[in-house]
Amino acid sequence: MKKMKLVMVGNGMAGVRTLEELLKISPDLYDITVFGAESHPNYNRILLSPVLAGEQTLDEIILNPLSWYEENGITLHLGKTVTQIDRITRKVIAADGTEADYDRLLIATGSNPFILPVPGKDLDGVIGYRDITDTNTMIEAATRYQHAVVIGGGLLGLEAANGLMLRGMQVTVVHIGDWLMERQLDDQAGDLLRKSLQERGLRFRMGAQTEALIGEEDGRLDGEAPARRRVRAVRFKDGEEIPADLVVMAAGIRPNTALAESAGLHCHRGIVVTDTLQTVTDPRIYAVGECAAHRGIAYGLVAPLFEQGKVCANHLAQFGIGRYLGSQTSTKLKVTGIDLFSAGDFMGGEGTEEIVMSDPFAGVYKKLVIKNDQLVGACLYGDTVDGSWYFKLLREGRKIGDIRDKLMFGESNIGDVGHQGHNKAAAMADSDEVCGCNGVTKGAVCKAIKEKGLFTLEEVRKHTKASASCGSCTGLVEQLLMFTAGGDYSATPKKKAVCGCTELSHQEVRDAIFKEHLVKLDEVYDRLNWKTPNGCSTCRPALNYYLISSWPKEAVDDPQSRFINERSHANIQKDGTYSVIPRMWGGETSADELRRIADAVDKYKIPTVKVTGGQRIDLLGVRKEDLVDVWKDIGMPSGHAYAKALRTVKTCVGSEWCRMGTQDSTQMGKDLERAMWRMYAPHKVKFAVSGCPRNCAEAGIKDVGIIGVDSGWEMYVAGNGGIKTEVAHFLVKLKTAEEVMEYTGAFMQLYRKEGWYLERTVHYVSRVGLDHVKQRILEDHEGRKALWAELQYALDGEPDPWFEFAKAQVDVRQFEPVASVAVPAGAASAGSAGAGAKPVPAAPLRGPF
Repeated sequence: MKKMKLVMVGNGMAGVRTLEELLKISPDLYDITVFGAESHPNYNRILLSPVLAGEQTLDEIILNPLSWYEENGITLHLGKTVTQIDRITRKVIAADGTEADYDRLLIATGSNPFILPVPGKDLDGVIGYRDITDTNTMIEAATRYQHAVVIGGGLLGLEAANGLMLRGMQVTVVHIGDWLMERQLDDQAGDLLRKSLQERGLRFRMGAQTEALIGEEDGRLDGEAPARRRVRAVRFKDGEEIPADLVVMAAGIRPNTALAESAGLHCHRGIVVTDTLQTVTDPRIYAVGECAAHRGIAYGLVAPLFEQGKVCANHLAQFGIGRYLGSQTSTKLKVTGIDLFSAGDFMGGEGTEEIVMSDPFAGVYKKLVIKNDQLVGACLYGDTVDGSWYFKLLREGRKIGDIRDKLMFGESNIGDVGHQGHNKAAAMADSDEVCGCNGVTKGAVCKAIKEKGLFTLEEVRKHTKASASCGSCTGLVEQLLMFTAGGDYSATPKKKAVCGCTELSHQEVRDAIFKEHLVKLDEVYDRLNWKTPNGCSTCRPALNYYLISSWPKEAVDDPQSRFINERSHANIQKDGTYSVIPRMWGGETSADELRRIADAVDKYKIPTVKVTGGQRIDLLGVRKEDLVDVWKDIGMPSGHAYAKALRTVKTCVGSEWCRMGTQDSTQMGKDLERAMWRMYAPHKVKFAVSGCPRNCAEAGIKDVGIIGVDSGWEMYVAGNGGIKTEVAHFLVKLKTAEEVMEYTGAFMQLYRKEGWYLERTVHYVSRVGLDHVKQRILEDHEGRKALWAELQYALDGEPDPWFEFAKAQVDVRQFEPVASVAVPAGAASAGSAGAGAKPVPAAPLRGPF
């Protein structure tokens, strides 16, 4: 299918985040072209201030290097400004004549700094502060000049002033307001901030209005060409002048809508967009970021812009289920090392009450605004640890009457927990937000730490983006690391050991088993210097799997190194009974099978019969001593619902019955299941086969998803419908059922050989990279066929544990009830439970699980 063309104008954070989200869910829908006016790939504008201050380099703030664009097949035009959009022919044209056709257009042109309309604004040395060029200009000026004036006492102005001061310039901040950052702070917090910054060496002119910028005297000799004059001073309306070799305009921003307006798109405070981020003028054109106006608001904070990007990507991918409804924002900032937080109506007013705590000596100020027994605003200076909690109360509209007397002292003082060493991170719910810039919750951070084996702050930033922007949540992220990773956090090891029995990682153990041809657990313990003679409940199942998957038919499965469900071949329930789920090929059954199931339910008084989400029937409440007889009476293969194995192959009815079906999905599902149903894997595996792109079998969230199309089949891999839904990656388009079988088998065998124990396919592919999978499955034709042959060899003769007990090494003694034995009077020892004690078998089955 021919790809559509997506053109993005603008190469900043909001636009590129939209592309990242789009590539996650629909990587092959578009040929993507990006125009960027700057000569750099996408970088973190929030971190321009640390670059100016000399704390970071330009390379360190690059978010998407040039290689990222290349790897994703994106055509990138750097240093090219688009000047025209031809909506009739659907084409964009750059200033140098470069053209690009589009089916969909995404405008992400951001904003421009507001330049005061005063005389002298065009003098040399007068700049805005918005990009890398401005930052480099300031760095260069600091090496040659002494006096700098920053006009604007907002966040950006203060960061610019601090950076220039650290580079040796004498800096004066000119602010028309009565206190600094009046949009984020009240007057008291603003004054505390000013005094603190003054102590560090900054100078301030508060309430001052700039009248003109004064240039150098024209010192040209007769006949010389006129040179552009440089600024030398700033004059205020009261006539006062202060010296200025550099003037930085940081008095606000304006949405960059010039291109959109020239194309006839409706603009009012930005490019007006709907809840789907489509422009109200042309539905083929989308806009995100600071240039977009949604419901009358143009957002300037990162978190809302990333929310827009996610919704926009959803619609560009043609899913059409997301809506952007606006954002309730809070501001948590670190201004030159000083922590600030504000949210809601922190100024207060009629009908509100204020709770204020002020300790100027300690540099702490807190103000909470209450209305109708609800927290409606908060302003924090110096101590912002409870900012996210206050913002949560504000969003939820919770009544605070019962905690009002302790509200000012923070979440750790709610309830009698102070003596417990209360940890802020530990007390947060998984749904609570940790990183406001990137919208990352505690649950997402903890999940990444646990599943990806993260131990350092940099690793968390890389995988979750938490703490990667403004940095104000760094302390909280470090707390999460400490209590999630435990002692490993301080040690920051480069690898995660399998368990305490060894220093080796999963990969090192897998490599050693294969390289040294180890086929027994005892050989592993001996050759790899295991610290314990018999392993533990963590390493034994992993080692057992690595042995049988590396050396099938040589290594012997050790049932006692499996978990209880896999030893009993049924799922144990919370009351000690078991569930039995027989296999139904592709979700299809027959009257005869249903009768046998019904008869078994009646015969063994099974209390619950339930249809599962995997198109099978679950018999719940089966007594352990009845399992063997239930399996025998039902007479159906094991569904392996208890195992790290192929669980289900979900199908729709497909072309056999459905009017919309393009392929026979039921038969394809049955064939796949019959071919691989005895396959053990690092973790549970689920397939789905849909007969048409309507995807009724939900193939997009399965470990392997097959979708029928007119010309054959599309194959998707590494989806997950569990705790965190992950959309599967498109892998390849296939023509025949035989190809589907081969490619699926090869992918499964690759996962079986390279996956770590208890690692789902979604995490395996995330670890090794989809490109690695494509190289092994798509590009290496002989290798793919070899993988499929290896899997068939491994599965050949694999027994059904419900019927081939001896071959499957099922110890049927475990299903025999232990007889009650009467204890003669006086025979019980002093330490026994006495009369009525449950009998204990003399030789229980071995195993720590």
